Amino acid sequence: MSAGILVANLGSPDAPSTEPVERYLCEFLMDPHVISLPSPLRSILVRRLIAPRRAPNSARAYRKIWMDHGSPLVVLSGRLADALASATGLPVSLGMRYGSPSLRSALERLDDCDEVLVVPLYPHYALPTRQTLYEALDSLDGTGKVRVLRPFYDDPEFVELLAGRIRDQLDESTDHLLFSFHGLPHRSIRLADPTKRHCLSRSSCCDDPSPAHEFCYRHQCYATARAVAATLNVAWSVSFQSRLGRLPWLTPYTDVRLRELAERGARRVVVSSPSFMVDNLETLEELAITGVERFKRYGGEELRVVPCLNAHARLVALLERWLRNPSEWFEELTSVQSPRGCG
Repeated sequence: MSAGILVANLGSPDAPSTEPVERYLCEFLMDPHVISLPSPLRSILVRRLIAPRRAPNSARAYRKIWMDHGSPLVVLSGRLADALASATGLPVSLGMRYGSPSLRSALERLDDCDEVLVVPLYPHYALPTRQTLYEALDSLDGTGKVRVLRPFYDDPEFVELLAGRIRDQLDESTDHLLFSFHGLPHRSIRLADPTKRHCLSRSSCCDDPSPAHEFCYRHQCYATARAVAATLNVAWSVSFQSRLGRLPWLTPYTDVRLRELAERGARRVVVSSPSFMVDNLETLEELAITGVERFKRYGGEELRVVPCLNAHARLVALLERWLRNPSEWFEELTSVQSPRGCG
């Protein structure tokens, strides 16, 4: 049986200017898993308010980090795909949930393969990342040949990779390690809860055993942070970045946490973003530029941002091992469609 590999990521605008950024934001934010409002209300909110107002500022941010061959997220995801092709000898295609290259075009490039193994560059489960990817793939795949790498947020080898990446940035002067995960609205966490009564119901919900944890992004983020921190001798905490709108999002917010750390006397802080596999706008601009500026303004001296794994040789080797054993690491697309009880 001939297999092909589809490396999947969220996506990015085609250019760092207002029109393509607004177009990308409309496609992304119109996904009901991203903004879970009725379609007419979501359309008014996104197309008339959020995207037009946000696009100019986002375009300026993208221009600060744009690479010669495009958006860092797309370029770096492509480098990882190329490395996997060299390591495995299999055909590898790159597809984005939003924007280009599209998932449709990526699957079409693998038409001759008997089986497609999808590698989502999301270690954790969340409705706006994995669930929307599963549904998009299901709508495009009429053959039943697609299998998807399961969430790997707590895999020991993945945890050690993250720890090693962070360890390279730590030294005796480091006061604190901050794990900054991409944020989600509370509503998204509750919608993914198959029990409809566990997530965010109490302060200990992420520690108390529950079947909800299979689909709980917050629980999985804390599980990653605890596992990584256990291998490092440094004070640490968790925060969430990139909130949008006025609805409640996961806290503490990264910008607020950075201010608190500086006010409490932390002068040198290392920040890692384990929810991102490759560097992108949130790591390269929001943290490494804006975050650094804010931390210094708050009174800190140095904010050191840990690079994502990108196409690190050890990550490529780990993914290759998983791809060589798909029966152990990959699930049939039909078995990962939705949390039980989630519409």
